[in-house]
Amino acid sequence: MSFRDNLKETLDFLGMELKELADKTGLSLKTIENYVKKDSSIPSADKAVLIAQALGVTVEYLINGEKHKTPPKTVLPAKDKEILEIMSKLDGYNYKVLSSMAKTLLTLQKK
Repeated sequence: MSFRDNLKETLDFLGMELKELADKTGLSLKTIENYVKKDSSIPSADKAVLIAQALGVTVEYLINGEKHKTPPKTVLPAKDKEILEIMSKLDGYNYKVLSSMAKTLLTLQKK
C-alpha cells in the first residue's frame, strides 16, 4: 500500500478528521488534503514524522505499511478516552448494562 492508502486507513481507524490531523501536526489543512488525494506524493521526512507522531504510528508504517518491531501505540480520540474512563469506574453490573446499551445502539444505528 502507498503512503496515501496507509494514511487514509489510519485516519479511518482512529476516526480522525483531516482538520484534526492538521491541528495536531501544525500543517495546513490543504497540505494534509494533498496527501490523501489520488495523485498525492510522499511528504518530506520532517512532515512525515509530524504526521506519524500525531497518529501514533511509525513513519515506516505510513510509507510502506511495515510495522516496527513494537506495535504502534493507539491514539484514541478524546471522545473515546472519555467513554473508556467512565466505563472503567463502573462496577461489573453497570459495566454490563452500559455495554449492552452500546451494542443495542450500534444495531439500531445500522438500520
